[in-house]
Amino acid sequence: MFGKKLIAALLTGAVLLGSTAGASVSASPAKNNGMRDMTTMELVRDMGIGINLGNTMESAGDWIAQWGDGTVSSYETAWGSPVITQSMIQGMADEGFGVVRVPVAWSNMMGDNYTISPEYTARVQQIADWVIDADMYCIINIHWDNGWVNDFPKDVDGCMRRYEIMWTQIADAFKDYDDHLMFESQNEELGWDSIWNPWGGSDEEKQQSYALVNRVNQKFVDVIRASGGNNPERHLLISGYNTGIDRTCDPLFRMPVDPAGRMAVSVHYYTPAGFAILEEDASWAKNRTTWGTDADFAELNQQMDMMKTNYIDKGIPVIIGEYGCPTKGKDPDSVRLFLSSVCREAYNRQMCPVLWATPGGHYDRDTCKLYDQDLKVLYNEITGFDPDKQPQPVAGDLDKDGRCSVSDVILLQKWLLGLESQLPDWQAGDLNDDSALDVFDLALLKHAAVQR
Repeated sequence: MFGKKLIAALLTGAVLLGSTAGASVSASPAKNNGMRDMTTMELVRDMGIGINLGNTMESAGDWIAQWGDGTVSSYETAWGSPVITQSMIQGMADEGFGVVRVPVAWSNMMGDNYTISPEYTARVQQIADWVIDADMYCIINIHWDNGWVNDFPKDVDGCMRRYEIMWTQIADAFKDYDDHLMFESQNEELGWDSIWNPWGGSDEEKQQSYALVNRVNQKFVDVIRASGGNNPERHLLISGYNTGIDRTCDPLFRMPVDPAGRMAVSVHYYTPAGFAILEEDASWAKNRTTWGTDADFAELNQQMDMMKTNYIDKGIPVIIGEYGCPTKGKDPDSVRLFLSSVCREAYNRQMCPVLWATPGGHYDRDTCKLYDQDLKVLYNEITGFDPDKQPQPVAGDLDKDGRCSVSDVILLQKWLLGLESQLPDWQAGDLNDDSALDVFDLALLKHAAVQR
């Protein structure tokens, strides 16, 4: 009897409160919490170490539209990935990763005037929800995207307009996500050899290229901060110059002006290229099958120290958005040593390293585990992650104090009435397992709290 009266009363309250309560009744896993009072440095450290969902949502090419069936899945699978499942994402969390970077080619299936496909957006949102559902952070960006960013030097105004239109749509689509979602301004393409050749260009050309990089990154911050929802406070990831460490540490590269003061910088680490990129000899470098000499370690430490000195020590957080190496033709012990060493040296300097992982690479999307379980052991040693000691969620424990109690009942009631904006663990309150929070969960929660 009490439960029915409580439900009736709360439903009446929801009607009276109108749109505020109505928006709160159906909860999406990524949209139920506000922005926490934490610095970007604290947030990046909370990420731990990460992994990329590579060669998936960023797959691109005109041939996909020509030969595919026009669906989102035809793009998602074009570069060898299976259709991503929630189990694949959960497996990343189970392996000890705390953040998943999801590169995206938003131009796929794009309409007129750079209108992003609603279906494509919905699929990225679903993957982001799964990431956050698994208690990880999610980073989304504009990736290579079939190379249109390379046209900036030829058409600055046109490309800047396209960039602004695209980020305006992305920002709006994800505006209600909490701070477990981070936007990244771009991938590796900010920095143009057609303006400045690093191996022989003039100082004037160098300044011009850097100025354009800084301008694009500032546009990114301005667009996000001017959008709605949680975006004025969202933590943002700023792409370094070609994401190269030495070029990003050049004084000509500048972090944007941000009224929220919530930014990190992104660089990539594929050094030495002969080992970390090549699978066979190229005109510009020789393929290497092994890694681990004194010179290799010295180079690694020098690069990581450069980022620490220029950014971490100045209070600017750093995410190594990609690092990795092929496995084909490489000595397995060297692969393991390289990956663990890069991870360790970045993590120990307060940076977040994010492994580049593609289908058939380092993470098995069939078994949902790292291919190399010895590497997992090394990763766990670096971060202290122990899957056997991870706290198990308690049903009804919305405030994450380790128990289901009257305080959880009060918290959920306030949230349903629009008087509370944050729930530390919304899933713990979904007691009828329907992927939403409503008055029926509240009734079950009250009963559970009383019983305990």
